[in-house]
Amino acid sequence: MGAATGSARTSVDRARRRAAATAPSRAETVAFHPPGRRHGVDGGTGRTGRTGEFANGEFVNGESAEASNGAPERQREQLRGQVEELRTEVEQLRQAAESRPVIDQARGMVMALAPCDAQTAWWVLVQVSQHSNVKLRRVARALVAGVEGTPVPEPVRGALAAALHRVRAASR
Repeated sequence: MGAATGSARTSVDRARRRAAATAPSRAETVAFHPPGRRHGVDGGTGRTGRTGEFANGEFVNGESAEASNGAPERQREQLRGQVEELRTEVEQLRQAAESRPVIDQARGMVMALAPCDAQTAWWVLVQVSQHSNVKLRRVARALVAGVEGTPVPEPVRGALAAALHRVRAASR
Protein backbone atom coordinates (compact mmCIF):
# COMPACT_ATOMS: atom_id res chain seq x y z
CA MET A 1 0.00 0.00 0.00
CA GLY A 2 1.44 3.40 -0.97
CA ALA A 3 1.59 6.46 1.26
CA ALA A 4 -1.18 8.17 -0.70
CA THR A 5 -3.51 5.20 -0.21
CA GLY A 6 -2.87 5.14 3.55
CA SER A 7 -3.49 8.89 3.74
CA ALA A 8 -6.74 8.61 1.79
CA ARG A 9 -7.95 5.76 3.97
CA THR A 10 -7.17 7.76 7.10
CA SER A 11 -9.24 10.65 5.73
CA VAL A 12 -12.05 8.29 4.81
CA ASP A 13 -12.03 6.67 8.25
CA ARG A 14 -12.02 10.09 9.90
CA ALA A 15 -14.99 11.22 7.78
CA ARG A 16 -16.89 8.04 8.57
CA ARG A 17 -16.26 8.34 12.32
CA ARG A 18 -17.32 11.98 12.32
CA ALA A 19 -20.48 11.19 10.37
CA ALA A 20 -21.33 8.21 12.56
CA ALA A 21 -20.90 10.25 15.72
CA THR A 22 -23.34 12.95 14.61
CA ALA A 23 -25.94 10.77 12.87
CA PRO A 24 -28.89 9.62 14.95
CA SER A 25 -29.16 6.31 13.10
CA ARG A 26 -27.19 4.12 10.73
CA ALA A 27 -29.51 5.01 7.88
CA GLU A 28 -28.41 8.63 8.13
CA THR A 29 -24.66 7.92 8.35
CA VAL A 30 -22.66 9.61 5.61
CA ALA A 31 -20.53 7.08 3.79
CA PHE A 32 -17.69 7.81 1.43
CA HIS A 33 -16.66 5.93 -1.66
CA PRO A 34 -13.17 6.48 -3.09
CA PRO A 35 -12.92 7.35 -6.80
CA GLY A 36 -12.76 4.43 -9.17
CA ARG A 37 -15.10 2.23 -7.13
CA ARG A 38 -18.74 1.84 -8.02
CA HIS A 39 -21.37 0.98 -5.46
CA GLY A 40 -25.09 0.44 -5.81
CA VAL A 41 -27.60 1.78 -3.34
CA ASP A 42 -27.32 -0.50 -0.36
CA GLY A 43 -30.16 -0.27 2.15
CA GLY A 44 -29.18 2.35 4.69
CA THR A 45 -25.43 2.34 4.13
CA GLY A 46 -25.50 5.52 2.12
CA ARG A 47 -23.87 4.10 -0.98
CA THR A 48 -25.08 5.81 -4.14
CA GLY A 49 -23.57 4.16 -7.18
CA ARG A 50 -21.55 7.25 -8.12
CA THR A 51 -17.80 7.30 -7.59
CA GLY A 52 -15.80 9.47 -5.22
CA GLU A 53 -18.81 10.96 -3.54
CA PHE A 54 -20.48 11.14 -0.18
CA ALA A 55 -23.91 9.59 -0.16
CA ASN A 56 -25.56 12.91 0.61
CA GLY A 57 -23.79 14.51 -2.39
CA GLU A 58 -21.90 17.02 -0.25
CA PHE A 59 -18.51 16.48 -1.82
CA VAL A 60 -17.07 14.82 -4.90
CA ASN A 61 -13.36 14.34 -5.86
CA GLY A 62 -12.26 11.53 -3.57
CA GLU A 63 -11.11 13.75 -0.70
CA SER A 64 -12.35 13.93 2.85
CA ALA A 65 -15.26 16.12 3.91
CA GLU A 66 -12.71 18.52 5.42
CA ALA A 67 -11.80 19.72 1.92
CA SER A 68 -14.61 22.25 1.89
CA ASN A 69 -12.89 24.28 4.62
CA GLY A 70 -9.35 23.92 3.21
CA ALA A 71 -8.12 21.39 5.78
CA PRO A 72 -6.51 18.98 3.28
CA GLU A 73 -4.52 21.83 1.75
CA ARG A 74 -3.31 22.86 5.21
CA GLN A 75 -2.45 19.25 5.94
CA ARG A 76 -0.53 18.99 2.66
CA GLU A 77 1.41 22.14 3.51
CA GLN A 78 2.18 20.82 7.00
CA LEU A 79 3.31 17.52 5.52
CA ARG A 80 5.48 19.31 2.95
CA GLY A 81 7.11 21.25 5.78
CA GLN A 82 7.66 18.09 7.80
CA VAL A 83 9.12 16.29 4.78
CA GLU A 84 11.51 19.18 4.16
CA GLU A 85 12.59 19.18 7.82
CA LEU A 86 13.19 15.43 7.67
CA ARG A 87 15.19 15.76 4.45
CA THR A 88 17.36 18.40 6.09
CA GLU A 89 17.84 16.22 9.16
CA VAL A 90 18.74 13.18 7.04
CA GLU A 91 21.29 15.24 5.09
CA GLN A 92 22.83 16.51 8.32
CA LEU A 93 23.02 12.97 9.70
CA ARG A 94 24.68 11.78 6.48
CA GLN A 95 27.26 14.54 6.72
CA ALA A 96 27.89 13.71 10.37
CA ALA A 97 28.30 10.01 9.61
CA GLU A 98 30.65 10.72 6.70
CA SER A 99 32.77 13.21 8.65
CA ARG A 100 33.01 11.20 11.85
CA PRO A 101 36.10 9.17 10.88
CA VAL A 102 37.98 12.32 9.83
CA ILE A 103 37.01 14.06 13.07
CA ASP A 104 38.25 11.06 15.06
CA GLN A 105 41.52 11.16 13.13
CA ALA A 106 41.93 14.88 13.85
CA ARG A 107 41.15 14.26 17.51
CA GLY A 108 43.92 11.65 17.60
CA MET A 109 46.30 14.15 16.05
CA VAL A 110 45.44 16.74 18.71
CA MET A 111 45.96 14.10 21.42
CA ALA A 112 49.47 13.52 20.02
CA LEU A 113 50.29 17.24 19.65
CA ALA A 114 49.23 18.24 23.14
CA PRO A 115 49.37 15.15 25.25
CA CYS A 116 45.76 15.07 26.41
CA ASP A 117 42.75 12.80 26.63
CA ALA A 118 40.03 12.41 23.99
CA GLN A 119 37.64 14.80 25.76
CA THR A 120 40.24 17.58 25.85
CA ALA A 121 41.12 16.94 22.20
CA TRP A 122 37.43 17.28 21.33
CA TRP A 123 37.31 20.56 23.27
CA VAL A 124 40.35 21.79 21.27
CA LEU A 125 38.64 20.98 17.96
CA VAL A 126 35.46 22.74 19.07
CA GLN A 127 37.47 25.81 20.14
CA VAL A 128 39.32 25.88 16.82
CA SER A 129 36.01 25.61 14.97
CA GLN A 130 34.41 28.41 16.97
CA HIS A 131 37.38 30.79 16.89
CA SER A 132 38.13 30.27 13.20
CA ASN A 133 34.43 30.32 12.22
CA VAL A 134 34.87 27.07 10.28
CA LYS A 135 32.66 24.01 10.69
CA LEU A 136 34.25 21.34 12.85
CA ARG A 137 34.23 18.74 10.07
CA ARG A 138 36.14 21.18 7.83
CA VAL A 139 38.63 21.91 10.61
CA ALA A 140 39.20 18.16 10.93
CA ARG A 141 39.63 17.74 7.17
CA ALA A 142 42.10 20.63 7.09
CA LEU A 143 44.18 19.13 9.92
CA VAL A 144 44.26 15.68 8.34
CA ALA A 145 45.10 17.17 4.94
CA GLY A 146 47.82 19.26 6.61
CA VAL A 147 49.64 16.09 7.63
CA GLU A 148 49.56 15.00 4.00
CA GLY A 149 51.19 18.25 2.88
CA THR A 150 48.23 20.53 2.15
CA PRO A 151 48.64 23.88 3.92
CA VAL A 152 46.22 24.41 6.81
CA PRO A 153 44.23 27.65 6.34
CA GLU A 154 45.51 30.54 8.46
CA PRO A 155 42.37 31.02 10.62
CA VAL A 156 42.41 27.31 11.53
CA ARG A 157 46.16 27.31 12.13
CA GLY A 158 45.97 30.37 14.42
CA ALA A 159 42.99 29.05 16.39
CA LEU A 160 44.68 25.64 16.76
CA ALA A 161 47.89 27.21 18.06
CA ALA A 162 45.94 29.26 20.62
CA ALA A 163 43.84 26.29 21.77
CA LEU A 164 46.90 24.04 22.09
CA HIS A 165 48.69 26.77 24.05
CA ARG A 166 45.73 26.97 26.49
CA VAL A 167 45.74 23.18 26.95
CA ARG A 168 49.48 23.05 27.55
CA ALA A 169 49.33 25.97 30.02
CA ALA A 170 46.49 24.33 31.94
CA SER A 171 48.36 21.03 32.27
CA ARG A 172 51.45 22.60 33.87
